[in-house]
Amino acid sequence: MIGIGVIGLGMATQPHMLAIRDLEAAGAARLVGGFSPSAERRDGFALRWKVPVFESLQALLAAPRLDLVLVLTPPGQHLPVARAAAAAGRHMLVEKPLERTAAEAEALVQVARDAGVTLGVVFQHRFRPAALRLKQAVAGGELGTLLSCSASIRWWRDAAYFAQPGRGMKARDGGGVLLTQAIHTLDLLLHLAGPLARLGALAKTSGLRAIDTEDMAAAALHFANGAIGALDATTVAEPGYPERIEIAGTGGSASLVAERLELHVKGRPVEIVEGAMAGGGGADPMAFDHGPHRAMLAEMCDAITDRRAPMNDGATGLPVLRAIEAILRSAELGAFVDL
Repeated sequence: MIGIGVIGLGMATQPHMLAIRDLEAAGAARLVGGFSPSAERRDGFALRWKVPVFESLQALLAAPRLDLVLVLTPPGQHLPVARAAAAAGRHMLVEKPLERTAAEAEALVQVARDAGVTLGVVFQHRFRPAALRLKQAVAGGELGTLLSCSASIRWWRDAAYFAQPGRGMKARDGGGVLLTQAIHTLDLLLHLAGPLARLGALAKTSGLRAIDTEDMAAAALHFANGAIGALDATTVAEPGYPERIEIAGTGGSASLVAERLELHVKGRPVEIVEGAMAGGGGADPMAFDHGPHRAMLAEMCDAITDRRAPMNDGATGLPVLRAIEAILRSAELGAFVDL
């Protein structure tokens, strides 16, 4: 069994812990314990999950039979934690984004490579059944040559969400709606349609919150494969709506709304992959099923056992960061930029 430790015991722990419990029940993993620099969070984690906690990062990393650490701290802390974990020879699954900037994320990827440890990034949307089917359809040429590929993330975050100290501030989060919320859907769009070649964007802060990051962004996208599309991302759309990805090609089209897929391939009946329509787009950011987290973590454990790169290899988390930085650069310049 893969021994797992959890670093950072905030809101993001819930789906990960539920996934770990499922894998423990299946005999595929074992929870070693958790660490947070906050004694209050350590106590709350131990009380809720009935598991050991460690009073220092070094103590957790030195724990016997620890193979993998989940790095769930805020961005900005990922790189120093990764350096310590890599030095201890521990594999890592790092919450999105890998880091606040592409340069820091590239450094994190290199740290894992130099240490010879496996690095994964938490983009669990790739593991939703509907997303897996759409990836298969695109990669298999069922939709033909891609022509139009777009994403819409019209979410809502209330005052309670932004009441946490530093939430929505560059110093803590590194970015706004693009880096913190829309990153999952934008990553999935790039995972499906391939990298971007050029884009033009607008981004601004609505004034609804006392934050210094963008909560509205829009971009015209030109993909390397020739397709074009649009990105629309915001957290001001009360009460929040399911995120969407729309893809059209010469052989058909697809609509992915949260976890539900409609696949229209020319000459075939429409194919529906049913799934939840609530993906955390409303006031409760944790209102989603932990099944994709379980599938992601199980695949990560298999990759460690098989000594191979996971599907969510850390390097695959770099393109979305480069895209986000290009969107913000384009908005600042008021011009199209190349990637």
